[in-house]
Amino acid sequence: MEIKISSNARDIAKRVGKKGKELSDSVKRALSRTAQAGVNIIEDRTAEGKGIDGAFRKYSPSYQKAKSSGWPKTNKRRGFGGDSTGIVNLSVHGTMLGSMTTRANGKQAEIFFTRSTEAKKAERNNKTRPFFGFNRKEEKRLGQVFFRNLK
Repeated sequence: MEIKISSNARDIAKRVGKKGKELSDSVKRALSRTAQAGVNIIEDRTAEGKGIDGAFRKYSPSYQKAKSSGWPKTNKRRGFGGDSTGIVNLSVHGTMLGSMTTRANGKQAEIFFTRSTEAKKAERNNKTRPFFGFNRKEEKRLGQVFFRNLK
């Protein structure tokens, strides 16, 4: 008596490999979109004068006066028309927040600054007015973005 067993192990391995790659691509895409949502959260919150844990500490009176009148152009900085709103939004020209970007792979996503000068500005600002990060409510929202984009 002879028993023959046939296996389609190669076909199964191909299918598993294909599904694994699709899953990996899906995770990478979801992480990328989640990181971009994180950038949007930071930018929107900062524009409203809020940091990770609430409103930013107010500007000093001398800084507020200089900012509202507009700094003159010098060799080291551009001038601007002034901002009399008093909202602490960490933005004079928008270059620091504008240089925030993201990258993702299949395991993690990262939010970072593309230029070292802007990264240094962000580091200084983050010490006195923490803005670069997320509170629990925002983390929950980012988790929802991730799972919604995981297909």
